[in-house]
Amino acid sequence: MSYSSIAWLPLAAGLTILGLLLSYLAYRRRGLRPALLGVAFSLLPIAAYLTGAIEMLWKVGAAIGQFATGFVFSPSKWAGIGVTGLAIALFLAAGGRRRRQAAREARKAARSGRKAEAEGPPAAPALSAAKASPGTQILPTERKRVPVERTAAPAKGSRQAAPSADDDMKDIEDILRKRGI
Repeated sequence: MSYSSIAWLPLAAGLTILGLLLSYLAYRRRGLRPALLGVAFSLLPIAAYLTGAIEMLWKVGAAIGQFATGFVFSPSKWAGIGVTGLAIALFLAAGGRRRRQAAREARKAARSGRKAEAEGPPAAPALSAAKASPGTQILPTERKRVPVERTAAPAKGSRQAAPSADDDMKDIEDILRKRGI
């Protein structure tokens, strides 16, 4: 069946007239808005005929039909579909490998960073508070002997007495003993 074997003008005109009649009934039952919508849809068939859109749609439909029938019964076209599927699978696999490799490297770097934090800096042998001389202080983070500054005694007339350096040393020694340093 070809495009020219169908009488398109009477068909388009008949669909338009039928739509206009149904739009009039919609106006009487439902109101103006549904009727206007019906009129708009009713005018589409005659507009498609007058603009040549029906012929264009006929040709597009015929081309799709020919492609589909040639495709369904052609082994070479099915082989082409198989090769296309293989190419898509390879594209996806290559992209996935790249993402997984980047993620793997990121996890590896994070693990090595955590391992370095857990180990900390190399520890020097701890000095006990008993071995420290009276003028030095052992800091727990650095494990070095650091000279302690001595402050002068407060004046007799001041109301608030500053703690002596010996009291500070005792507090620090107690903290170090509790930590086993």
